[in-house]
Amino acid sequence: MTYFTSYQAAKHDPEGFWAEESKTIEWFKNPDSILSKDSNGFYRWFDGGELNTSYLALDCQVKLGLGDNAAIIYDSPVTNTKLTITYNELLERVSKFASVLAAQNVQKGDRVLIYMPMIPEALIAMLATARLGAIHSVVFGGFAAHELAIRIDDAEPKVIVTASCGIEIDKVIPYKPIVDKAIASSDPQTKPNACIVYQRSQLFAKLDQEIDINWMDEEQLAPLHPPVPVKATDPLYILYTSGTTGKPKGVVRDNGGHAIAMKYSMKTVYGASQGDVFWAASDVGWVVGHSYILYGPLMSGCTTLLYEGKPIKTPDAGAFWRVCAEHKVNILFTAPTAFRAIRKEDPKASLLKEYDLSNLKRLYLAGERLDPSTYLWLKEATHKPVIDHWWQTETGWPIAGIPVGLEQLEEKLGSAGLPIPGFQVEILNQDGHQCEAGKMGTIAIKLPLPPGCLPTIWKNNDRFKAGYLNSFDGYYVTGDGGYVDENGYLFVMGRTDDVINVAGHRLSTGEMEDVISGHTAIAECAVMGIHCDIKGQVPYALVVLKNGIEYLNIYDKEIKSLIREQIGAIASLKEVAVAKRLPKTRSGKVLRKLMKQMIDGEDIQIPSTIDDVSVISELKSIFSQRLPI
Repeated sequence: MTYFTSYQAAKHDPEGFWAEESKTIEWFKNPDSILSKDSNGFYRWFDGGELNTSYLALDCQVKLGLGDNAAIIYDSPVTNTKLTITYNELLERVSKFASVLAAQNVQKGDRVLIYMPMIPEALIAMLATARLGAIHSVVFGGFAAHELAIRIDDAEPKVIVTASCGIEIDKVIPYKPIVDKAIASSDPQTKPNACIVYQRSQLFAKLDQEIDINWMDEEQLAPLHPPVPVKATDPLYILYTSGTTGKPKGVVRDNGGHAIAMKYSMKTVYGASQGDVFWAASDVGWVVGHSYILYGPLMSGCTTLLYEGKPIKTPDAGAFWRVCAEHKVNILFTAPTAFRAIRKEDPKASLLKEYDLSNLKRLYLAGERLDPSTYLWLKEATHKPVIDHWWQTETGWPIAGIPVGLEQLEEKLGSAGLPIPGFQVEILNQDGHQCEAGKMGTIAIKLPLPPGCLPTIWKNNDRFKAGYLNSFDGYYVTGDGGYVDENGYLFVMGRTDDVINVAGHRLSTGEMEDVISGHTAIAECAVMGIHCDIKGQVPYALVVLKNGIEYLNIYDKEIKSLIREQIGAIASLKEVAVAKRLPKTRSGKVLRKLMKQMIDGEDIQIPSTIDDVSVISELKSIFSQRLPI
């Protein structure tokens, strides 16, 4: 089936299309209906069906004869550890840890909060929770106690699973004191019954006999636990994402739709086959970690690579190339910021020449806009297909990309690709009418969303409606702006609040960033719309230079000239400032809104997801030197 025929089939007969895809998994009970609506009027997939996600990821693969195949390759340069775990070994450990959780009275529908570093036990805890039909909520290891307490209060977990420490490059971060503080400051009504601690050799945590349990002591003695059947519409996990109100939103993922979406996307979007080594260089605390470190690869019989390290400094900018060569990685997926960091440290990709990348088929980028200069650098350095694609925590799998599993379509510079079958992407103007090709607007998806997308927000249906469904009747609003060209390719230009208004002209900061990052001296940049009494807003650029380059006054003129030539004089770029680094979340997203608030003198709320809070003082020093506009 070609891309076009597949897309049209999903568009015109979604029930028939996804009924066929639902046959790719093993159901304990087949669904009564493919698509329906619940009592809240929300669309639900595969109602009446029963399955178990852990069973699909492990037991099914063993039944297929893959038991001795590698399920997980763990590579940790920060601890100098490498480990391979087969499907048989993983199934045994998951089944035992499910019994450990069950001994703490964790049952179907209960929540387990997981606060772990990038170690195999994080994946084992997730799979064990799913095996019981319980709901896991993974929180990025290292989050502050206050943020952890908020999530405890909202999810109300029966058990917390954690490790004694995490490791950031060469810094050991004790986790147990953070967890203890979070539990102490959470609502007494939501406190967990137990805290299961995995002791790492780098730091042993002191355990409280009343609440704390030693992971390995319990796992060694535990019996094997069978998978518990759950309904397709039952939640598999809650994943918290930042909200505009400051209170995190608990994105819900159901079991049935999620399983179908994982199998379909691995085959269609990534072209992954049984036995492929799939590396999503992300963290289990993010949606990429859920979908493509854990569930997608294992459900597809692949080997997933779990990496505890950074793209640079563990030990150098050749780290990613070393991992790909050593473990014969076939598919690599990471955020553009990782390769911008590598490029900054090693502009000529000299370290890449030391490694054999012959097994690497394709590189995938997502999580933020892939600027053309990074795309071109990667293409030239690797001589591999570099595929941009776009999706959200809320959708759980790609909205747009190049569906190599259907046909090898061309990539377009600056585009996130074509809408993936199941996602009816439209560009809407402020009145809710569809924009013509090439015209900027709000990116919306016509309902119903395909399987695997969020059915609601945890314990907050009203917030789900207000945040995503109420803007345009019959559509899910992504919060991103962009356009579709005459061939149907989608160009995502950033969050809708990243579109700035200069003297009545709406301009995309993402488009300006593409232009600026094309300058030979620039490693990466961020453009914000800052306040101007005369024009309303004007663009302000913060740039990071490539290693070994000193900023020259001529660059200022050259950058402004590039903006005038490629965007137009109306863009009116008044100021270019130089920073050592940009403020980012741990997943690599640039915090433009935070910088804009700082420049405009507004009160700022530092996001809990910020990678390094010390960057704030660096920015204050830069912004204090600004000339009045």
